[in-house]
Amino acid sequence: MPPSTPKPLRIAVLADSDTRWKWGALTADRIAPDPSMEAAPRGGAQVGLALDGYLLRGRATPTPRQLEEVGVRADSLREVTAVEFLRAMAESSYDLVVLALVGGGVQAMLHGLARVWEGREKRPVVVTGYVGVVYEKLADGLLLRHGADLVLANSRQDAERFRAVYEGVGADASAVTEVALPFLGGAAYEGEHTPYTVVFAVQPSVPDNRRDRMYLLERLVRHARLHPEREVLLKLRSRPGEHTTHIEELPYQKLVQRLDPPANFRLVYGNMGEVLDHTDLLVTISSTAALESLHRRIPTVVLTDLGVRETLGNHHFVGSGCLASWDQLDAGHRPVADEEWVARQGVVADGTYAAAFDTARERIAKLLATPEMPPLTPYYTPTTAPGYLPGILARHHLGPDGTPLPGAPAADKEPGPVRQIVRRAARGAYRHGVQRVAPVIRRMGEL
Repeated sequence: MPPSTPKPLRIAVLADSDTRWKWGALTADRIAPDPSMEAAPRGGAQVGLALDGYLLRGRATPTPRQLEEVGVRADSLREVTAVEFLRAMAESSYDLVVLALVGGGVQAMLHGLARVWEGREKRPVVVTGYVGVVYEKLADGLLLRHGADLVLANSRQDAERFRAVYEGVGADASAVTEVALPFLGGAAYEGEHTPYTVVFAVQPSVPDNRRDRMYLLERLVRHARLHPEREVLLKLRSRPGEHTTHIEELPYQKLVQRLDPPANFRLVYGNMGEVLDHTDLLVTISSTAALESLHRRIPTVVLTDLGVRETLGNHHFVGSGCLASWDQLDAGHRPVADEEWVARQGVVADGTYAAAFDTARERIAKLLATPEMPPLTPYYTPTTAPGYLPGILARHHLGPDGTPLPGAPAADKEPGPVRQIVRRAARGAYRHGVQRVAPVIRRMGEL
């Protein structure tokens, strides 16, 4: 008899932004066990893996252009409300569910999933984590993620911090699992390109005011003028009207219209990995792009011009050897990253990255082989957080016990044409309010 074909592993990824969709889908591919327990082919879905994507409806739901730029493919992909997702999880049989959401979204889904899977002996393995550097709201975000079977930490340093927080409040820390960022890779830097290329990777929410953003733009344009032999690129995350993981009230592409940049300065979009293929110097405030760059051994600078501050996130890079100012860069400074610091961040180009997901893959394989899975048990309950949890659940139309509230969006039908038009109009109004109205109100308040 011919050997039987293994049943494809079924995975669902729920994401609320383009960046989290990229992280969730790539993480699913890397942590999914395969029969031989060998590293699966990367760059597409694993053989024998069925991946269904769910995009949580909200202000940051990715546009088709953003999804195309991310470049991650799924067997199916649809937009859902929280209640619609829970209905799908109740009616479908998945092996693995990846929650690529903000902390509040993860907590709501954990309670909702616990409710819809109540009484099941065998339920899917639930995994969550962070898209990149964790530099704010550490305790808050971690406790909102508690209850998943695996809480992924992108580095040894993060794993230690995560366990300390859970143990410090008396919560089970066994779910914390060290991995690495799933989108690291690409060719290692081998020397200067022609022309020498400087890339400034922006962030949607840092800095958060016009003065600081204009300062950074002016210094970038000045660098281009001082070095006409270099190509200076402003790497943008989204086009005006689109949202990413964070709200961008002051898009750089609008601010740059006030300046008159030289010919060697230009704006670029697209996949960060493709931009890094031609980068000689990566500059940022604190973007995860810095970790992608360091993984490739590309000279990387985290700017100190606006201070080294927790609100900017660049404090995370203390000890990295990458902190520098525009004055130093204009004078020709090329940073050298500290090897020990880089290794603690899970950013290594020494061949060990391929094994970074082995532990997670093995843990999931054991859970999948378990005949009976325990119920999901988040740290927050109506008993431990009666003044906090109900509000988190209500934002996703769930009651304190995880069941849909009366009047929750219909979960049994696709939105009709009128509902789709209203939804698009509402989202457009929200984005207009964020990008146009809110800054005006803020300026008026400062008068």
